[in-house]
Amino acid sequence: MSAAQARPLLLRVTGLRKTYGAVEALRDVNFEVARAEIVALVGDNGAGKSTTIKIIAGTEASDGGEIHFDGKPAHIRSPLDSMNLGIQTVYQDLALCDNLSIVANLYLGRELHTGVLPRLLSGLRDLAMQKEAAAVLGRLEINLPALTTPVAALSGGQRQAVAVARAVLWGSKMVILDEPTAALGVAQTRMVLNLIRQLAEHGIGVLLISHNLGDVFEIAHRIVVLRQGLTVGNFVKGETTPDRVVAAITGVQGGTYA
Repeated sequence: MSAAQARPLLLRVTGLRKTYGAVEALRDVNFEVARAEIVALVGDNGAGKSTTIKIIAGTEASDGGEIHFDGKPAHIRSPLDSMNLGIQTVYQDLALCDNLSIVANLYLGRELHTGVLPRLLSGLRDLAMQKEAAAVLGRLEINLPALTTPVAALSGGQRQAVAVARAVLWGSKMVILDEPTAALGVAQTRMVLNLIRQLAEHGIGVLLISHNLGDVFEIAHRIVVLRQGLTVGNFVKGETTPDRVVAAITGVQGGTYA
């Protein structure tokens, strides 16, 4: 039994299906994510990666299949359902407000208020939010400028770190990361990959969507391959090679189609 298999199971996706009119986006998607495990979901454009994570995140409804989370059937009909389970999704656009500070972005929509009538006759507990945020950032070994710094002044890697920290701040059990190193430089990519490792080390399950097999082979424990809406590969990183993963992605092995 591998170390990944020994971890308690967190997410199980079975027979996931989705159609858009006559187009079958997902035909039979199956994979699992354990606690403290980094699972990379890879595949060519149109393989079904985005549709899969949208269903888990609650922004799309499936047409069939089952999702179990933390050992129980998960009925995800909205993003709120997904978040209430302990799933946070960080999309490529990051959903950050450039004009607000780091701490304001971390607590956006969940600000800590003083007084008995939140949002009305009350103020924000700025120091309490900064203290709590600093503790989370420290635990994840995230180095950022002062928490009052506007997000607009941050680098791409720092912005990604803020988005991930916001997910962790609310007690997430699993974080979905959609192409987290896209368009980042070498140093910023290294920062984000180290952060993903920290998530796993703190017991959080990570579902990583990436086209960068270099990143995938550096940090993933397992690699799940989708092709044309099907799960066609499920590899333990230490037991496979980039060539085998590419062959599963393309369907071409030794010059012939699989």
